[in-house]
Amino acid sequence: MTVSASPQQPADPIMAQALKDLEQSLAQALQLAVNHHQCGQIEEAETLYRGILQAQPSHPDANHHLGVLAVQMKQAGAALPYFAAALEAKPEQQQYWLSYIDALIQADETETAQQLLALGRQHGLQGDDMEALAGRLNEGPSSAKQSVASEPEAPQSDKKQTRLKASPSAKSTGKAQPRPQQIDKLGAFYKQRRFIEAEALARALTARFPRHGFCWKVLGAAIMAQGQHEQALLPMQTAAQLWPEDAETHGNLGIVLKAIGRLAEAEASYRRALEIAPAYAEAHNNLGVMCKGQGRLIEAEVHYRRALEIKLDFIEAHSNLGNALKDLGRLAQAEASYRRALEIAPAYVEGHNNLGVLLQEQGRLMEAEASYRQALEINPAYGDGYNNLGNALQVQGRLMEAEASFRRALQISPDDAVSHSSLLFCLSHSEAVGAVPLFVEHCRFGERFEAPLRALWREHGNPRDPERRLQVGFVSGDFRSHAMAFFIEPVLEQLAGHASLSLHAYSNHATQDDVSQRLRGHVRHWHTIAGLSDAALAEKIRADGIDILIDLSGHTDKHRLLSFARKPAPIQVSWMGYPGTTGLSSMDYYLSDRFLLPPGQFDSQFTEKLVYLPANAPFLPMADAPPVNDLPALGRGYVTFGSFNRQNKLSRAVIALWSQLLRAVPTSRMVLGAMPQDGQYDTLTAWFAGEGIERERLDFHPRSNMQDYLALHHQVDVCLDTFPYNGGTTTLHALWMGVPTLTLAGSTVAGRTGAGILGHVGLGALVAQDAAAFVQQGLSLAADNFSTLARLRAGLRERFSQSAPSQPELIATGLERALRTMWQRWCAGLPTESFEVNHASMQNMQNMQNAVQEAGA
Repeated sequence: MTVSASPQQPADPIMAQALKDLEQSLAQALQLAVNHHQCGQIEEAETLYRGILQAQPSHPDANHHLGVLAVQMKQAGAALPYFAAALEAKPEQQQYWLSYIDALIQADETETAQQLLALGRQHGLQGDDMEALAGRLNEGPSSAKQSVASEPEAPQSDKKQTRLKASPSAKSTGKAQPRPQQIDKLGAFYKQRRFIEAEALARALTARFPRHGFCWKVLGAAIMAQGQHEQALLPMQTAAQLWPEDAETHGNLGIVLKAIGRLAEAEASYRRALEIAPAYAEAHNNLGVMCKGQGRLIEAEVHYRRALEIKLDFIEAHSNLGNALKDLGRLAQAEASYRRALEIAPAYVEGHNNLGVLLQEQGRLMEAEASYRQALEINPAYGDGYNNLGNALQVQGRLMEAEASFRRALQISPDDAVSHSSLLFCLSHSEAVGAVPLFVEHCRFGERFEAPLRALWREHGNPRDPERRLQVGFVSGDFRSHAMAFFIEPVLEQLAGHASLSLHAYSNHATQDDVSQRLRGHVRHWHTIAGLSDAALAEKIRADGIDILIDLSGHTDKHRLLSFARKPAPIQVSWMGYPGTTGLSSMDYYLSDRFLLPPGQFDSQFTEKLVYLPANAPFLPMADAPPVNDLPALGRGYVTFGSFNRQNKLSRAVIALWSQLLRAVPTSRMVLGAMPQDGQYDTLTAWFAGEGIERERLDFHPRSNMQDYLALHHQVDVCLDTFPYNGGTTTLHALWMGVPTLTLAGSTVAGRTGAGILGHVGLGALVAQDAAAFVQQGLSLAADNFSTLARLRAGLRERFSQSAPSQPELIATGLERALRTMWQRWCAGLPTESFEVNHASMQNMQNMQNAVQEAGA
């Protein structure tokens, strides 16, 4: 048997169902490989170990055991990359250190072995085996062939690395110099991505030659490449002090500073690098990334273009330029930039991924899916690609495939909070996932990401005055032209006049639009937090003295739940942005209303306590919305059903239920709006056809501007809701346009949105409790001469305008009363509890506000 040091090409991703079981399969394969190994069946063991590494190249046990095989076959040199991979994946495993150092000794790399042994001791490793290795090294070559690499025991369950250039030139400010061979070896270790060995040698050299800048530079780069950003800072700063005129060192220091959230210092380092070397393309690119992250898109474009003037084939700069152009709305130019990057480097994974994101945002879903799959074909271990592929599949309503893709992303990167949130959002749409398992999945998020942080929670020094003015922060990535912004704006506008509150908005989006500017006018403090690390954001919130921190995102895009998990504010609340629990124990309350979540029925689905407002959220329609027209059925003689929900809510089960109603009313038709721009409706038409509904009865309309979207309601008599994830904004728009919505109530928050909205306007009769009732109610609406439906349509806008969701001042007063109650309980040292803000408490609040205003007058 020959053990090769070069890993084989990973296999293509396997089928979706197999992906779901991959983790279990790998554990079983590892157990079988170990059994073969222990029985001396070397070839069978090697084949299985390699198969595991095809699916998961960084698998620590498989890498270690394959290295052990190589040592046993007297190929210690071939074992080194496997031991290095195992150690980088799991540095807390002492046996990996022992095996790696032992193999280095056997490969006659005793100097590196000495350095790695010293580094291991710095990590706290000790014991007889470590001392035995030290003894062998001290005794010299005669003992070098004694192996301590152990045969594998039964297996146990258990970002991308920053690429920093290390200059081969050796500059120094002192007389003592490392030997040229040592410098060459240090550079070789780094270039070969043997970062642990590079770190060990660099530490030894900086100890002996503390004024040698290059050694400090490589030490910082090697530590940074292992993801230890804080630890890399001091070596990088030392290198910059010793080499004040080395542009690359300042550029590398900028990378470290940006990674730890010290953005102003990072920008200064990049600019210093460019003062020294104006033609330093990498620094222009990195400064562009910095500017884009802060919403300075034009500056970012300038730096990316400058980098490309210097280095025409700079693929990262082409791709990054595409990102900036996309955010500037210049989509055709952005696509050209991505495609130029891929012309230069067809195997550039991030380029395929970024192109896919652009195509998906344009509704070109099939093209986007193809781009993501191309990225994954190149690198099957690309976690971001699986996450984005999952998003594209979910938008198409292919939920099982999407779930498999998200789970594969998490198998590759278990600590990827974005993929975990994507999975939770996907599961919220699945009729196959009940309320209990959905809650359990959310709690797993808390255990994965919050539990390790709880020991770091600190006492809050906020003054416990129950009646003082409160500092209230709202956190969202959607303070711009987005549905959430239109819900929160009426509340902020009302609260701006309440002297008892001082409002802060924390915007986690780098760009702003006219909606952002309007929102800024309603708050006293506006903070742009895009680019801040979770830890840095938590510290900022503490420094701002926030008393109550309100999350408006949940598990949707650009959330900052990992900052909430650090408990930066005494009281933390989730509201509006997500239909369900965050899964965090640090989140104290969840805001709702009694129509959406009837009291006492949904408490078990939340880690938070439920607080009931007069309405869950306000809704103010467009001032220039089209008028309500006459019922279309009166002129046509048949009913037209409709849906304006996004495609990922349209599952096969939803189409099946709608088709029952369409079959029961054979003259009816259906309008489906908000469809993809690329006109890819084949899946939906196939589902309808499978239920006996001809394509001729269906009218598809792509997503359009707001005026055209609202006007399309003029063609619809009754809207049909989706499940288990109901419509929200679409149901509100339909009611305003005079179109009632028939909904099927579910057992989760996402399945209660329709019932909550209809309850506020007195249309509880349109809330079906099961599929049979849904069809029967639809028949009733379509059965008579349409006079009842016509009267309902004519008066629905007025009815809606009198409901609680149309009264933002009522909701704002209820929110203020709720926040004060939460605060008073915290000041008194009382635990959190569920409660409802009733009319009496709001009246007392209003009387107090009137008294304050009169006193001021």
